[in-house]
Amino acid sequence: MSAVTREAVEACLRQFTDPHLDQDPVSAGCLREVDIQGARVTVRLELGYAAGLFKNGWAQMLQMALENLDGVDSAQVKVDCVIDSHQGQAQVPALAGVKNVIAVASGKGGVGKSTTAANLALALAREGARVGILDADIYGPSQGIMFGIAEGTRPQVKDQKWFVPLEAHGVQVMSMAFLTDDNTPMVWRGPMVSGALLQLITQTAWNDLDYLVVDMPPGTGDIQLTLAQKVPVAGSVIVTTPQDLALLDAKKGVEMFRKVHIPVLGVVENMAVHICSNCGHAEHLFGEGGGEKLAAQYGVELLASLPLSMAIRMQADDGKPTTIADPESQIAMIYQDLARKVGARIAQAGKPAMPSIEISED
Repeated sequence: MSAVTREAVEACLRQFTDPHLDQDPVSAGCLREVDIQGARVTVRLELGYAAGLFKNGWAQMLQMALENLDGVDSAQVKVDCVIDSHQGQAQVPALAGVKNVIAVASGKGGVGKSTTAANLALALAREGARVGILDADIYGPSQGIMFGIAEGTRPQVKDQKWFVPLEAHGVQVMSMAFLTDDNTPMVWRGPMVSGALLQLITQTAWNDLDYLVVDMPPGTGDIQLTLAQKVPVAGSVIVTTPQDLALLDAKKGVEMFRKVHIPVLGVVENMAVHICSNCGHAEHLFGEGGGEKLAAQYGVELLASLPLSMAIRMQADDGKPTTIADPESQIAMIYQDLARKVGARIAQAGKPAMPSIEISED
């Protein structure tokens, strides 16, 4: 029986691709420790994104592969998730209590942006991250409804300066709707809205967040540019439908983020296909393949493609979005995969990999 070497362990690990990083764990810089004690091998990996529902299965798969290596009697693989802060735009100060800001945006309204933001935040929380969501859509705030927060609920004020975010389904939530009457329209000009939003963002006492998801207002005007220039955003997600008009506006969203040097992590395509609940017939009501074409045009990833589903709408309206209302459903699994991919893209664009440690009997 030949002695086990580090090279053999790494070669084994390189045969497997992390589906969220699109790399093997060695090339992705996830390998932190290799301990070889005779025929016993212990490996420790560190993922830079939230993956609580994935990491145990991933560890088991790699462990089984290592146990089949020549000279190995037993193997143990441990996978940790360590989420670091990643740099936003240059010259933009970090937000207190927030490691990473994710902007969810669309060029136009009505494409499911807020529903995507809510499910993304909840999916990240289910993966074990500390998550907050900021409803930055002053003119049409909806996160309070989606998170089941009763109308008229107000945040506490700390030290006469800080708003304490409300909490629902394990996510910290803040919205201008919590400070105003739901029946009163926000008849404000752009500069007033921008100022109010910046105050809301910077004066909310976020509590040790790994990710803050910002549900951006639709469009690419003054409000969006002000937020993009004043808030340290680690990455953005563009939401669209396959419809040509929506795609045209989504392209403007991509261009806006690129002009202010915010990475576009990828595209989410909503309402991609409708499946009849009676007969099962699939029909592309808003066109086909639009999100994929947009992603390819700008060299980014199609992060998720979601169906036109009554369940998504009803569950959001009921204050329990799909991710928590039906967590084992196929649609919920798409949101979980989206959350892991978003976290992985931020991690890949962040700090360089740490060196790994080798321990052996030598």
